[in-house]
Amino acid sequence: ANIFTQQPSYFSDLDEILPTVLQVFNNILHKCGLQCEGASAEPQKLEERVNVTPGNMPLQELKDIVLYLCDTCTTLWAFLDVFPLACQTFQKHDFCYRLASFYELAVPELESAVKKRHYEDNSVFADLWRRISHSRKKLMEAFHIIINQICLQPILE
Repeated sequence: ANIFTQQPSYFSDLDEILPTVLQVFNNILHKCGLQCEGASAEPQKLEERVNVTPGNMPLQELKDIVLYLCDTCTTLWAFLDVFPLACQTFQKHDFCYRLASFYELAVPELESAVKKRHYEDNSVFADLWRRISHSRKKLMEAFHIIINQICLQPILE
């Protein structure tokens, strides 16, 4: 038994917190100077319209974004892996669409920025590349868990 079966009201808590989870992905896009389709596109302040991209941002900022992405993707995947029943609640928020849009916009951009940058220390490149690859893998695995639960399991049952 898990905490959700002991306390069914946690499903409504999860429902309420999901916009915050989606906002994490929007924040990453925003920091990369990218805009997500279907996201609540808040108007940018004029002074914010600096063309910051993963390719031209300071290395420390790129590192921070890659670490944040890696933590987020790993946590999301781990949660869905141990508690696939949450998928129904995730999908109520168009999670697959939003995840796919995020992936399409952010991952190639970050991969390209990591590859093209000049590094004083090659171990920094190796670490960033490993984390980007891990993030990509965990995003896909989280997506597969949701698709499996929402689309495939009902057919098999």
